[in-house]
Amino acid sequence: MNSRFWIAAAAISIAAGGFESAGADEAPKVQRSIVLKEDLSIPDREGLMAKVDIPPGASEGRHTHPAEAFIFVLEGAVEQEVEGKPTLTLKAGDVIHIPPNTMHVATNKGSVAAKFAVVFVAEKGKPLTVPAK
Repeated sequence: MNSRFWIAAAAISIAAGGFESAGADEAPKVQRSIVLKEDLSIPDREGLMAKVDIPPGASEGRHTHPAEAFIFVLEGAVEQEVEGKPTLTLKAGDVIHIPPNTMHVATNKGSVAAKFAVVFVAEKGKPLTVPAK
């Protein structure tokens, strides 16, 4: 290959802190996956079920849903903030309901991953999650 290519690649690698350490400083990421999505008999609504994994040290970020959200904590624990309510610590076996368009955020301050099952009754055609402003 062209020596200019390798020089440019090396410069990018150095600027990024090297290939091996480039991801080392990244915060752990929340993993969300929709496992079921179905139309409901309620006009303009759909039901969704999601699996959410929050690694130690991770936070979902402040957000809302145009949906009723019913959360069941399967494993681990999180600090759950819900607009207008005191912060709660939710652990395995706990449940919570988040009303539509209510700002909330879950943060895992523990040493093990937190895992949720979430059921949404959502408005069709709208994004399921909206970052809070």
